[in-house]
Amino acid sequence: MRYRVTALDAGATVATVEMDALDEADARRQALARGLRVLAVDTTRLSGGRRTRLALVQFSNELIALLDAGLTLVEAIDALTEKERDEAVRSVLEGLRRRLYEGQSLSVALGEFPSTFPALYVATVRASERSGSIAEALRRFVTYQEQINLLKKRLINASIYPAVLLAAGLLVVLFLVGYVVPRFSGIYEDIGGELPFASRMLMQWGRLLDAHGLAILVGFVVLAALTVNGMMRPAFRAAVGRLVLRIPTLGRQMQIYQLARLYRTVGMLLRGGTPVATAFDMTRGLLAANSQPQLVAATRSVREGRSLTDSLAAEGLTTPVAERMLRVGERSGNMGEMMERIAAFYDEELSRFVDVATRLIEPAMMAVIGLIIGGIVVLMYFPIFELAGSIR
Repeated sequence: MRYRVTALDAGATVATVEMDALDEADARRQALARGLRVLAVDTTRLSGGRRTRLALVQFSNELIALLDAGLTLVEAIDALTEKERDEAVRSVLEGLRRRLYEGQSLSVALGEFPSTFPALYVATVRASERSGSIAEALRRFVTYQEQINLLKKRLINASIYPAVLLAAGLLVVLFLVGYVVPRFSGIYEDIGGELPFASRMLMQWGRLLDAHGLAILVGFVVLAALTVNGMMRPAFRAAVGRLVLRIPTLGRQMQIYQLARLYRTVGMLLRGGTPVATAFDMTRGLLAANSQPQLVAATRSVREGRSLTDSLAAEGLTTPVAERMLRVGERSGNMGEMMERIAAFYDEELSRFVDVATRLIEPAMMAVIGLIIGGIVVLMYFPIFELAGSIR
């Protein structure tokens, strides 16, 4: 989290410094370490600004390789800065190098660039600096990020074909209703005669679309814009999240997806030495808006001395299997590793659900789209069939 610290520097001049810190006390400690006399700390979270194109996983892997080769941290950052060709990324790395030469720790230097290095990355490095195992902490982050990316890729790949199928079906339906149906309605008006009720409704809709197509298109665009604007509002997202969670099977899988991200991230932070309550504070944004109050309540319970398992279970942030595994982790004192195992268990369950759902959804969508298109075609040609029958 970013904090704005107002302080007096060595020249007794008021200065304002922005820094990444776990909490307000941590921000004060960092300011004191820089020789500043703290006057005030703004706890409002600051925006990170525009992100640069620095690939965190690649940067971390290269830094790990250089550190394992025996280079010091400053030498490694020097090497990465000199090889960089992208001006925006090079500017960030030069800023890191400059702060390291000034004597700042790596976590403090990273915290000066929140638009490039997220709070989770900074916290991972900060926790590792206490034990001196920066390379190991970076390996944990790389593994974590690769697992998160793999899960996202599975979900995206599973949704590509249904999305393409749905888009193609909608385009065909719009072509039929917006272009073909109005022309058939004109033919039937010239011929005369009584049309079946369903055919009349379809022809009237086609004529309406043909006469007021632009107005209907503008209305659709406005509706889509309002929907996108609503999705950006926490209250609207929370309401949608509550509706999705009420769907028996889909709601459970959505909860499992959120819990998998939460457990994996918290597990990585715990293995790096971050306190439980602090890890929960940092990972609150991984949950949907309607589930975040539950994590806040669980964090409060942990701070009050209640066990981690009981706190999560009381707020509905576990499953029966996860609860038992958490109790084992508490007894063995290896909660970080146990949380990562729970996340892997959730990933497997979610992958099985996605595979089954994909096999079921694709033929179901094809059947529905086929019925809709077929129904429109039959309704258009039904009067012709009746006319042919009367001629015979």
